[in-house]
Amino acid sequence: MFQAVNSGELVEQAGAAVQTQAEPASAFSQLMSRVSAGDFSGETWRLFWDSIGQPVLLAIVLIIAVLIVAKWASRVTRKVVNKAEVEETLARFLSNLVRYIVLIAGGVAILGTLGVETTSFAAVLAAVGFAIGMAMSGMLGNVASGVMLLFFRPFKVGDVVSAGGTTGKVFEIGLFTTTFDTPDNRRIIVPNNSIFGGTIENVSHHATRRVSIDVGTDYGADIDKAREIMLAAAKGTENVLGDPEPAVVLTGLGGSSIDWSVRVWVDAADYWGVMDALTRNVKVALDDAGIGIPFPQMDVHIDGKVAQG
Repeated sequence: MFQAVNSGELVEQAGAAVQTQAEPASAFSQLMSRVSAGDFSGETWRLFWDSIGQPVLLAIVLIIAVLIVAKWASRVTRKVVNKAEVEETLARFLSNLVRYIVLIAGGVAILGTLGVETTSFAAVLAAVGFAIGMAMSGMLGNVASGVMLLFFRPFKVGDVVSAGGTTGKVFEIGLFTTTFDTPDNRRIIVPNNSIFGGTIENVSHHATRRVSIDVGTDYGADIDKAREIMLAAAKGTENVLGDPEPAVVLTGLGGSSIDWSVRVWVDAADYWGVMDALTRNVKVALDDAGIGIPFPQMDVHIDGKVAQG
């Protein structure tokens, strides 16, 4: 069942293996010796080809092949993600990532064909990558948040968003930051980590919005009449939608006024214009009806006699 092996054969095989590993180094040493001695015979050129020319030519061929494969892999990845209708920024990132992975793997393989020990090189590369990752943890967090924003799409370019302590129209969604343009035409760049890690309000997500203005009327005014006047003013405001219908809601009895909320629905694009017009129309309608909007008032009672100066 077991086959006996001659110890002499084992020694001979081990010696052959060591000789095979030492052949490139031996050939290079012989080449250097011959060149130093001024020997440029055919044997010297054969040694040159075996120790330098052939490995370098093979490395050049492999470099060209790796570059072609990396470009092809990047192009295929780009086509696949485009068919999946992935965000353009993320598609570009993924295609570049595949390209760099192929280039790094090919570079390590080429070094191996040249006789360079790649195990220690890979370990050093991993250590460097870990150190860079620790130093750039915040940046990597922004990248991860940017990928999440691109995948889940809580908002898109052109939306009005309140996030990361900023309210404005989204100009660009990048891997590291998101760029906003504010209503007063300021450009603000916010790290993605601050956006995805907090509350996101997409103001312009829906096609319609509700405009609400708070109004206070005199306690002496008739409540039903005040409601009727403000409701008529709301319905007469331009660009107000009929469905849902405008509403005037009694919200409370304040310290110096009866408090109301006038509510209408509008197309999102008409929000600010309707708010301005509705505020004006309600004020004018109350003035025409003789219903005042009181200032805050305070009654002061003084006990005892007041000293005369």
